[in-house]
Amino acid sequence: MGSEYRCVGCGFRVKSLFIQYSPGNIRLIKCGNCKEVADEYIECERIIILIDLVLHRPKVYRHVLFNEINQATVNIQHLLWKLVFAYLLLDSYRSLLLRRTHEHSSLVLITVKVLINVLSTNLAFIFSVAIAAKGLLNEVSRRREILLGILISSYFKIFLLAMLVWEFPVSVIFIIDLLVLTSNSMALKESYDSNFIFHSNLLFLSKREPLQFALY
Repeated sequence: MGSEYRCVGCGFRVKSLFIQYSPGNIRLIKCGNCKEVADEYIECERIIILIDLVLHRPKVYRHVLFNEINQATVNIQHLLWKLVFAYLLLDSYRSLLLRRTHEHSSLVLITVKVLINVLSTNLAFIFSVAIAAKGLLNEVSRRREILLGILISSYFKIFLLAMLVWEFPVSVIFIIDLLVLTSNSMALKESYDSNFIFHSNLLFLSKREPLQFALY
């Protein structure tokens, strides 16, 4: 997510990923550290990248976080706002599904409760992550990258939309929560130091387990 690309194999910084001789004719660059192709995912179809993300392959996380989403090619600030909106929308839908299962109030009342709950818990979570990041990371841009990495790696939340079409037991929602957590941990593991990962995992558990399970 910085201005430089990364080798998906070893994480070493590289200036470019390929050389383009003509439209459709490229040569992939090898990493100066591990001597392997820096990013083989450049030539892969999107469906292959998606499958590897679901399988939690470390290489694909480096590809997405550092090479696909790069300051040289993407407006990070604009992308961040869109991801925050999508994240809150999906989190609201998750909470709505759980409340409709356990409550029999009017839809308007449930919606208001959901919005208050989602905004308060996520604001508390972001504030906690900001405090942890401030203590462990000095650069402001790195703290923004952490938030962006968490949002991107929460892609499993999109599977909640399947419940618009098919009926699933409530346990499926918590399985998706677990997959989101493991995906977030993988993104942090491939991007940042283990000390920050440890503190972040504690923050994720404090957000998901006591607050949300207690409410339902």
